[in-house]
This record gives sequence, C-alpha cells and structure tokens, in this order.
Amino acid sequence: MTFFIDCVKGIAIGAGAILPGISSGVLCVIFGIYEKLLDSILNFFHDIKKNTKFLFPILIGVGIGVLIFSNMLNYFLTYFPIQTKSIFIGLILGSIPALLKEIHQKVTFQLQYCFYTIIAFLFGVISVVLESHIPNTISHNFSMGYLMMAGFMMSVGIVVPGVSSTIILMLMGVYSTYLHSVSCFYFPILIPMGIGLFIGCLVFMKLTKFLLNHFYAQTFYSIIGFTLGSILVLFPTIGLDLTGVICFLCIMLGIILVKNLT
Repeated sequence: MTFFIDCVKGIAIGAGAILPGISSGVLCVIFGIYEKLLDSILNFFHDIKKNTKFLFPILIGVGIGVLIFSNMLNYFLTYFPIQTKSIFIGLILGSIPALLKEIHQKVTFQLQYCFYTIIAFLFGVISVVLESHIPNTISHNFSMGYLMMAGFMMSVGIVVPGVSSTIILMLMGVYSTYLHSVSCFYFPILIPMGIGLFIGCLVFMKLTKFLLNHFYAQTFYSIIGFTLGSILVLFPTIGLDLTGVICFLCIMLGIILVKNLT
C-alpha cells in the first residue's frame, strides 16, 4: 500500500513539472516528503538499499505523471478548470498546518520569521503577474547550450517550493517548445534540457539542503510564502452561486486528500 501511495505522490510531482503555475517542490512539501527526498538523493550512496526503496516508487510515479497523466490533467484544467484548480488550492492549504507543525517541532516561533514568508509571498505575486503577460510560441531553433541552460534554470522551479518552472521557461521563451517536445518525444530538445535539468537539480538541492541545515526556520517560512503565493496562480474567479459552492467543495476535497496522503 505504501508503494502505491508513493507512486501516486510521484505522479502528482511529475505533473507539477509540466502544468502551469504548479511547482513540483510545493507538491513535495504538501506530501511531507520534501526534506526526506533531498536527503535520499544527495546521500544516495550512503545507504543505497534504503534510498532506493524510498525513491523507486516516487520516480516511477514521476515518469507516469510526465509521460501520461499530464495530458489527462491538462484536459481537466481545460474543461473543468475551476474544479481542478480548487482541488489544488485545497492540497496547498491542507499542507500548511502540517508544515508549521514540522517546523515548530525543531524551532521556537519568532515573529521575525513572518518577514521571510511575506517576502516569498510577494515574489510569488510578481511571478503570477509576469506569467500572465508572457507570450508563448513553439520553435526548435535553439542552440544546445541554450537548451541546457533552460533545463538548468527549470530545475529551480522543481527543487524550490512555490517557484514555478513554467514562468522560468516562459521567460526564456522555451515553454511551449518544451511541452510540444514532451508530447511527441522530440529528443533533440528533451536531451539537452534533461542534461541541464539534472545538473541544476543537484546544484539547487545542495544549496537548499545547506539553507535547511543552517537557516532551518527562515528557509521553511520562505517555503510557506512561496507555497501560499502559488495559490494566486490557481485561484479561479467565482461568485456566491452554484459554481462557488462547487469550488468550495473541491477545496475541501483537496484538504481531505492531502490529510490522507501525508
């Protein structure tokens, strides 16, 4: 059963690497595996058997999420956007109490920590504004070096919770090209981006781990800010009608789901 649950978590994390406005890092935080995932990858050779047992089902899920279920989730976001986005909002909101509990088990709350949350939240707001004003076109006329750099920068959105890789790829002008390449397995684009992504993930994982080791509370309160900021990307425009009721019920469903998956 644990294997299946970890696969489901991996599917969501994989989808988060593709879908607009959703951060894979946020989903790792939501599922309560963010720190453990960093440790398992960065210290993989210290205990290969234990780390393989933890990572294997998650990686299988990530592969499924990227290659198969991303199209399904895109379908739901296209035809049932309010319901789908509301469930993700519920997932995010439901994760905050567990995250705060985890922080306060190790450190005592100080008012100054809220400053980091506010700054990170404002960064999330700026990202939302930028993402809504950047055009997207499909092109295959990128150099290998540029694609590797795009993959490297994309890793920030995968490793750092609340920072969407969508906005990074849009700023670099390769988001639509990346989506098209994933859907049709166009390897001349995917391979150099994959190389850059792998290198970037290692670099930013080490950086994030350093921050957690030396500035634990500040880092996690910043993560909370990024996480709350990601809600703005998803929040639908609704009123006090049947749509609003459905939205509320879907948010509650998301909260229930995260409580059962963490």
